[in-house]
Amino acid sequence: MTETVKLTSPIDGSIWLERPVATDQAINAAVERARGAQASWAETPIAERGKYLLAMLEALVAMNDEIVPELAWQMGRPTRYGGEKGGVEERTRYMVALAEKALAPFYPEERPGFRRYLKKEPLGIVFVIAPWNYPFLTAVNTIVPALMAGNAVILKHAAQTLLVGERFQAAFDKAGLPKGLFQNIVLNHAQTEKLLGSGKIDHCNFTGSVGGGRAIEKAAAGTFMTLGLELGGKDPAYVLPDAKMDHAVANLVDGAFYNSGQCCCGIERVYVHEKVYDEFIEGFIAETKNYVVGNPLDAATTMGPMAQARFADAIREQKAEALRKGARANINMTVAEDKAGSPYIAPEVLTDVNHQMSVMREESFGPIVGIMKVKNDEEAIALMNDSPYGLTASIWTTDTGHAATIGDRIETGTVFMNRCDYVDPGLVWTGVKDTGKGGAMSVVGYENLTRPKSYHLREAI
Repeated sequence: MTETVKLTSPIDGSIWLERPVATDQAINAAVERARGAQASWAETPIAERGKYLLAMLEALVAMNDEIVPELAWQMGRPTRYGGEKGGVEERTRYMVALAEKALAPFYPEERPGFRRYLKKEPLGIVFVIAPWNYPFLTAVNTIVPALMAGNAVILKHAAQTLLVGERFQAAFDKAGLPKGLFQNIVLNHAQTEKLLGSGKIDHCNFTGSVGGGRAIEKAAAGTFMTLGLELGGKDPAYVLPDAKMDHAVANLVDGAFYNSGQCCCGIERVYVHEKVYDEFIEGFIAETKNYVVGNPLDAATTMGPMAQARFADAIREQKAEALRKGARANINMTVAEDKAGSPYIAPEVLTDVNHQMSVMREESFGPIVGIMKVKNDEEAIALMNDSPYGLTASIWTTDTGHAATIGDRIETGTVFMNRCDYVDPGLVWTGVKDTGKGGAMSVVGYENLTRPKSYHLREAI
């Protein structure tokens, strides 16, 4: 019997999609096609590569009316938000435009009698293992620069968002990309680990859990492939006394609860200076109570279900533990479907929290946030760093210099001021500690998808 991957929709618990897992023969054939196509692709001028990528983007954007409801059925995001088209366009166009500069040879100071330079060579085959929470954006982060750098790409998308991989394949086919350069493939965990350990892959980019990252490293051990790993997060915010309160409240509520809190860089804990704590809490609670939880296909819904019921149950457990230890729940919104075993869950704001509670130290990845009062910068910085993760941290103040000084002391990949939950393609997307290693976007993203090759040419004597 053929093994399949089944996609259970969070909307109604139905099996919404089912696809057969690739055979070992199909996997080997995909790798061979990729290797064969990559050699000539590496010799294709960068500008020519860019035309294919922009044509892919045009084809993908043209599908958006179909993609938006598909995302709702697959992972629960409300249709009112329009999918991920804007971010996909921004990142794709930026990285295509940046490629010539980022991939240009480097020439050190001249030395008489020698010609010396450093080139950036493509790695070969890049294996992208993409997650379901931002299924187009996270995939684009690697797919576009990998192809622009002269690599071939094999995509394994999450079981929760199987159609996303097919949409990418259709867009590349529409763009006329040479066969074998981009291939979407359905794999199970054992096949994924086998492919990683085969020695046939040159780079793997994985976005997912810390446990998943460890499994990737273990499977790839001994192959010497390079890895890009974006793993867990527990992103903090610090609100200072001079913050523009309405702006801070509105953006931090959105940063905490957009996508039902299922964001790699979502706000999961907030530290507020005691001078403005009461004002901030009042505004944050009022703003959160405006959410409408329900069917993501309904235009009135502003928060859909979590992607799977077990994720929602984990949030319920975090909340219950915090309440047992003395936390206070401030929303207590009534949602008919919000019960154990259901992916529908209301947003929650907890106060009277501390770092003995899992909600303040362990990744939530859902619509719950804890807010603590702090006396000064020192206390805020210590608490922000009291985490095994470090993806982003946001500082809310009108003093840019002060924000930068605080940012210098925070263990994180990105420091934000007066914004959060955003990927700037001009800056590297990276993390520290258990958040992973490597980096996407910007010139650094290209460096991680190429290898340096030195030329030291001496004139004949």
